Amino acid sequence: MVSGYSERAECMHDNVLLVEDEEALRMTVGDRLRNEGYMVEYATNGDDAFEKATLLPLDLIILDIMLPRRDGFSVCRDIRQAGLITPILMLTARGQTADKVNGLKIGADDYVTKPFDMQELMARVEALLRRAPSRPAAQVGSVQFGSVRVDLRGTEVTRDGKPVNLSAREFQLLRYFTDHAGTTLSRDELLKEVWGYSADTFTRTVDVHVASLRQKLESDPKQPKFILTVQGLGYKFKLS
Repeated sequence: MVSGYSERAECMHDNVLLVEDEEALRMTVGDRLRNEGYMVEYATNGDDAFEKATLLPLDLIILDIMLPRRDGFSVCRDIRQAGLITPILMLTARGQTADKVNGLKIGADDYVTKPFDMQELMARVEALLRRAPSRPAAQVGSVQFGSVRVDLRGTEVTRDGKPVNLSAREFQLLRYFTDHAGTTLSRDELLKEVWGYSADTFTRTVDVHVASLRQKLESDPKQPKFILTVQGLGYKFKLS
C-alpha cells in the first residue's frame, strides 16, 4: 500500500534494467528480481543497454562492466551525460579498488563484485530504490480524469475500465500531479519531490517518465489533454 511518496507499493512494481551478457547469471538474477516483485527489462550489450536506459521509464539499472560493443563504464558515463539520474548498480568480476572508484566517479551509485551473495544484491537494490522523500498523502479515495480512474488508496489505475500497468515511480509521479492539479510544476520540483533529488542539472528522467505516462493515459500522447507541457517552465496536470 502506498503511504506518502517513498514506500514501494504492493500493487506497483519498480522497473529494473538488468544488463548482463552472461546468460546463466542474467536468468538467475532476473528470476530473483521478478520473484521479489520487480518488473525486469534485459540488455546483453552496451549499445542495447544505453538505448533502453534512455528510452524506458526505469527505476534502477543493474549494469555489468564487461559487455560486448560498449563496456559498462562507457554506458554509465553516457547515461549521466544524457541527463538521466536513474540509480546505477554496477556488477563486475574485477576487485581492484581503482575500478570501483572509477565507476563511482563517472556516476555509478553502488558497486558489487562477482561472485556476490544474492541477498546482499537484493538489499543494495532496495537501498537504492529508497530515495524519494516521504510525503503525507494529500488525497485519499480516487481521482477521475477522462476515462482514467486512479485509486489512490488501492494504488490501482484503470483506463476505460481496464487496468493500466504503471511502475511504482510512475504512480508516484501521477499522484504528485493529481495532488497539484492546475499548478505548473518545474522539473526541479518534480525531481526533488518524487525522486528525492535537488540537483537541477538532470532533466531527462522527468521527461522520460512523463512521456511514458502520456503513452499509457492519453488518447493522443502527441496532443495530451491532461499532462501538459508549459514551455520553459515544466508541466501542468489538468483534471479536465
